[in-house]
Amino acid sequence: MEIFFGIVMALTSIVGLTFIIERGLALRWNKIIPPSVEDAAEACRSAADRTLLRRVCEQNPSPLARLLLTAEQHLSMTMEENENALQTRARQEIVRLERGLVILEIVVGIAPLLGLVGTIYGMMALFGGLGQSGLTDNTILAHGISLILRFTMMGLLIAIPSLIAWSYYTKKVEMLAVEMETVCEEFIRRQYHLGRQAPAPELTATAKK
Repeated sequence: MEIFFGIVMALTSIVGLTFIIERGLALRWNKIIPPSVEDAAEACRSAADRTLLRRVCEQNPSPLARLLLTAEQHLSMTMEENENALQTRARQEIVRLERGLVILEIVVGIAPLLGLVGTIYGMMALFGGLGQSGLTDNTILAHGISLILRFTMMGLLIAIPSLIAWSYYTKKVEMLAVEMETVCEEFIRRQYHLGRQAPAPELTATAKK
């Protein structure tokens, strides 16, 4: 049983560490919000600039680039319809960003429980040994206490870093979502504002006459 608990705790630790590293690489700010894409969205002031924006977004595939492409492709719709389409796409991107956080949350929950199960097993081994040999055998007493402390420590050593990483990455996803929402909202408002400012062809022709 000691080997079984040790293997389970080791596998839990490996899974937690793997997703801590994977999310750390996946949630890099420049990877989610590339500066070139953000600058292209800010510089998009006319219909002619949209071609450059599409090219930059295609060259820098990222959540922000996909959101801007969605917004740009729906500019023929009303502003409300465009925002609804963008929100649907944004929810999909957020789910992708939060993909590994669910595993970390599970590790945070089960690691202390596994440590508790190991602690209970150590207490069972301790009292079982004392029932057979009495209090005279210090080896059994030391072994049982060692098991209790070992499994408790292992559970905490797995849970604490996973909890820190989960809290940090959850907050980072929120910050990234707010930043992407701000960039996309400003882009949409700017495009529709420019559209309202542009003179209609019929009015232009009338003015020339």
